[in-house]
Amino acid sequence: MQESVARLVGAEVLPLIQRCFEEHRFPQELIPKLASLGLLGSSLSGYGCAGLNAICYGLICQELERGDSGIRSFVSVQSSLCMYPIWAFGSEEQKNRYLPPMARGELIGCFGLTEPHGGSDPANMKTHAKKRGGDWVLNGSKMWITNGSLADLAVVWAMTPEGIRGFLIETGTPGFSAPEIEHKFSLRASVTSALFLDNVVVPEERVLPGVRGLKGPLSCLTQARYGIAWGVIGAAQACLRQLLDYTATRTLFGRPLAANQTIQVRLADMARRITTAQLLALQLGRLKDAGVMHPAHVSLAKWNNCRMALDVARDCRDMLGGSGISAEYVPIRHMLNLESVITYEGTETIHQLTIGRELTGLNAF
Repeated sequence: MQESVARLVGAEVLPLIQRCFEEHRFPQELIPKLASLGLLGSSLSGYGCAGLNAICYGLICQELERGDSGIRSFVSVQSSLCMYPIWAFGSEEQKNRYLPPMARGELIGCFGLTEPHGGSDPANMKTHAKKRGGDWVLNGSKMWITNGSLADLAVVWAMTPEGIRGFLIETGTPGFSAPEIEHKFSLRASVTSALFLDNVVVPEERVLPGVRGLKGPLSCLTQARYGIAWGVIGAAQACLRQLLDYTATRTLFGRPLAANQTIQVRLADMARRITTAQLLALQLGRLKDAGVMHPAHVSLAKWNNCRMALDVARDCRDMLGGSGISAEYVPIRHMLNLESVITYEGTETIHQLTIGRELTGLNAF
């Protein structure tokens, strides 16, 4: 699986991703190719999904993010944040209606949890849904929604008198809008949107019946954070690979940069950190496949591996000298993307406090 995705990234992603980043454009032409390899909902079973194990899914994320965080984010949102809640909490009618076309890439999803004022406190949710006869009426807004302007289906979490519930909103529904967020300097090859809900009517059969409360959206984030812990390794690998080539051919003071002790120490330290992150992700995948992975395990891996990847990208950018600020070289693109990845789906501080709570038994949130 890793080799198949690596070939796809080499043949289809790398030739166009720099231009897409510069043009602030997500390469939608890649969606059928991602679907043809079974990468959408790959860890789910049935309903046209591949049913791969957790380590396979992790390696998929690693190879995709070696291309660009925006490509991995697309697959992660489609798979872990949209298909997973339908698979885990949906009715049979909902699963049969939505999952097969989502696996084929014919129906794109987005995940509406974060709100403009909420950030790390999703329980402070203002988007609300009220019952009206056999329907629900939703009002509110969501922010920083990957795939929002592309999506055919939005999995939106809203406060109801019964607690937080998940709603499946087809994006052509009156009152629903998803304007794209422009002027980003990170994840430029990804679609990021706001969602606005103005008296959006959702029938009861489009409400996820299997979960209530924050457990629903947080369980989705656990799935997605697992993929992030693997994905960022690919970004770091791409940066190190380019630095090995660059320092071997760049001559300074009569010899290649790679012949300098300082350069070798920095490259060796990158290899140490990448390898450590891979082993952490591998053990996490084994725990997930065994059914004993805890959300705190995911917090530790997301925190460690995102910090590793961002530090490696920054160091590679520095070692390129003036060339480091050019998109002709990958570290600046990965570095800018990773500034978002280390923030979304739980900031570094949130994951640190999660581990602190596990260690002390005291909640510092």
